[in-house]
Amino acid sequence: MALVADLTARRLTAVLASEQRRGRVPSVAAALTREGSLVWRGGYGSATGSEVRPTDLQYRIGSITKTLTAVLVMQLRDEGRLSLSDPLSAHLPEVAHGDRTLRALLCHGSGIPAEPPGPWWERTDGGSFADLAASLSRDPTPFEPGATHHYSNVGFALLGEVVARLHGRSWWECVSERVLQPLGMTRTTFDPFAPHAQGYSVAPYTPELAREPHSDTGAMAPAGQLWSTVMDLATFADFLLTGHRDVLSPATLEEMATPQSGTHVDGVGDGYGLGVRMVAGGSGTLVGHTGSMPGFQAGLFVDPGRGTGAVLLANCTTGLSTADVARRLLETLEECEPSLVAPWEPVDEVPPAVAELVGVWHWGNTPRLMTWDGAALLVSELDGGEPERFRLVDGRLVGADGYHHGEELEVVRRADGSVSHLVASTFVMTRVPYDPDAPVPGGPPR
Repeated sequence: MALVADLTARRLTAVLASEQRRGRVPSVAAALTREGSLVWRGGYGSATGSEVRPTDLQYRIGSITKTLTAVLVMQLRDEGRLSLSDPLSAHLPEVAHGDRTLRALLCHGSGIPAEPPGPWWERTDGGSFADLAASLSRDPTPFEPGATHHYSNVGFALLGEVVARLHGRSWWECVSERVLQPLGMTRTTFDPFAPHAQGYSVAPYTPELAREPHSDTGAMAPAGQLWSTVMDLATFADFLLTGHRDVLSPATLEEMATPQSGTHVDGVGDGYGLGVRMVAGGSGTLVGHTGSMPGFQAGLFVDPGRGTGAVLLANCTTGLSTADVARRLLETLEECEPSLVAPWEPVDEVPPAVAELVGVWHWGNTPRLMTWDGAALLVSELDGGEPERFRLVDGRLVGADGYHHGEELEVVRRADGSVSHLVASTFVMTRVPYDPDAPVPGGPPR
């Protein structure tokens, strides 16, 4: 384990100290990872209800649980046992809102209610799924599907039941056997096991603590039940960055981190993918989730561009913005000990399908420079800006990002086999401006 320097550790602890005091947080524990290794962990505050230091305690992780539920759904999709376009009714025919798709539920774009009917589910013991299903109203939902991002705890309770029925066992058994055991997360549990922190809320005008209940949320468990430690969640952070052959592939994790829904209130700084939240920060976008339950707050975010991750756990009902603190910890790590970009490496051979395309092309009168970086064909404007990338997929050049993401860059040849022009979704590129031999416009505009 390559630990950070003492000065870096001091600055990271100072972040926790300032947030712990400002938010009147009984205790907080955190950890940072880089490229698969734990590089720092620390804690601040001692009001845990235990003699054990915060970094070794279980805390409740709230909605980070949803990310594990989403992993189970994506496993089933990868195994061909469901489609994200399936309506809920295909798996839970007795439940209201059956026209909403599994994809919409995963990204909180289904428009269904945020909370189940009845008493506050997070502070009371929950009932069976049959009880939950019977309570769900068939009245109009807050939003039509896809209208906006509308966070729904109910949606993930439904997804957890889909997982349970397809596997023929409880949601918790699926989490334990298909996620926690392969990753070696031995201190992540359904109920708290000693040593664990006590959840507290803080009196508004005095520094007194009130104990919060540690409820069994029953059928709502897939939305926020679990308990974990900073060490276990550091393992899960590394999984979100690199995948695991027995859990999910890197390609599926990248798909989960593709923005699916958001709101005008959050703007471009915050969005939601398939069971994961995305916030602006780090090298561009941080991926993970926040969590809260009575007496607890949590945050877990990774920076895929830098290969770093941050975990934050606290035993307070309010007082922290865990996404912001995780971002501060990652920024402090980067300021003190910057990440290293991958070295430039020469290649011995350029694929023939690419070699004949490098150089300057023109879209109308506008030049585009095509280069090969060893992994993708980069299409750049000469005056700068981020290039579009096209990757070779089964002999085809397919857009990996930008405007032509997912579109094919088609190579059109003349009768003698030489390249005439390129087409990407009707965008024609030629070696000379407005080549009269190419289609539309077929020469300079009149």
